[in-house]
Amino acid sequence: MLKKEKPHVVIIGSGFGGLAVARGLKNVPVQVTLIDRNNHHVFQPLLYQVASAQLTAPDIAAPIRGLLSKQKNVRVWMSDVQLIDVTKRRIELETGEVPYDYLVLATGMVPAYFGFDSWAEHAPGLKTLSEALDVRRRIFRAFEMAELETDPVRRRAWTTFVVIGGGPTGVELAGALAEIAGRTLKRDFRAFDPRHTRVLLVEAGPRVLPSFSQYLSSQARGDLESLGIEVRTGTPVRDLGEDYVEIGDERIDTRTILWAAGVKASPLTRHLGVPIDKSGRVWVEEDLSVPDRPEVFVVGDLIAKTQDGKPLPGVAQLAMQSGKHVARQISRSVAAMPRLPFRYTDKGSLATIGRNQAVAQVGRVQLSGILAWWLWLVVHILFLVQHRSRIAVLFEWGWAYFTFQRRSRVIMELPAPLPAARLTRRDGIRKRVPLSVLPSLPEEPVATTVTPAAAKAASNSG
Repeated sequence: MLKKEKPHVVIIGSGFGGLAVARGLKNVPVQVTLIDRNNHHVFQPLLYQVASAQLTAPDIAAPIRGLLSKQKNVRVWMSDVQLIDVTKRRIELETGEVPYDYLVLATGMVPAYFGFDSWAEHAPGLKTLSEALDVRRRIFRAFEMAELETDPVRRRAWTTFVVIGGGPTGVELAGALAEIAGRTLKRDFRAFDPRHTRVLLVEAGPRVLPSFSQYLSSQARGDLESLGIEVRTGTPVRDLGEDYVEIGDERIDTRTILWAAGVKASPLTRHLGVPIDKSGRVWVEEDLSVPDRPEVFVVGDLIAKTQDGKPLPGVAQLAMQSGKHVARQISRSVAAMPRLPFRYTDKGSLATIGRNQAVAQVGRVQLSGILAWWLWLVVHILFLVQHRSRIAVLFEWGWAYFTFQRRSRVIMELPAPLPAARLTRRDGIRKRVPLSVLPSLPEEPVATTVTPAAAKAASNSG
């Protein structure tokens, strides 16, 4: 009797959602290929602690192969996806092509600059380890430059930090900056006092932490201001450049701008040829498959779906729950069983502000202060994917709590990116060819509307 070939499941992305799908298919008779441009899984809620030197990169990251090494039906490919062809059910990679029977898109979100993409050069986001290391370099380099600066105005610009975005990432990053300047570095410099550092948190909406209750939002703002952080709400950024931010009619001289204001979906969602929202999220069916493509699923932040009249939140819990659900639906499809609808269970929201300061919202229960802070610590320790990481993070947190020190204050200059490459076909073999040996291809003209602010930002970035 001939052996029937197992269905091939391709998962793009190794975040919480992609990892949950892969693990959920452990005992299902399928072959799984997990594709990611990186070789590691990152615990994104703690990226800001890498950026602020509280933790090191290995503390919150783990090799994908190591996490799935005992799962025999999974293979891991480190590659970049170039194209998804849903008609032919194949994926084009930078190194070749791969067909699929089921596809799961779990690539997550990237920073969005609301049409002002030139801002990205001066205000990095915080979605990857590379971005976290870049932010850390900018933060500690600013203090080093302030020590060398003799002009008080220019020194003030180096010691002014502007965090744009009042969500959990922005709030946590601003709190970390205040602790670095007010406690960690207060005795380390001679030409200036780091405690005079200025930290601004800018939010375009009416309040910080808008996903929390009004009460907890007010508590968080009070905690931030008690740390000396200037909180500006209802004030969107008009423009920014290498050494300034314009908020309303005010220009602020600063050499360190950090972006936590907006996100958009991975560009791969546009390859599916299905309806998406303004942020690029995919409007999915009840079982999380895409319309008219029951073999294609979307998980995590990429889901555009309402439940009980509210859009699903882009949080880690959604990624994990949706990933497990999709794994179960693939299993049911393989067993010729009907699929089930997805329902998200909100297990609460947490955000830390500083030492012994946090807010927590679990159903109708609202906590702030040290109790919420301890809850934040416990939850984040439990959700780290490796035991080694839990021990390392717990040690680092304990060390920092009792000594006020951050051991990862190492400034590393990031290497310049390698030249890009294109793929060509020759005699049926796909090859990587450096761009330098290929003729330049003309770009299609794109109609754009240039605002005065955008023109000014472009000229500054140039």
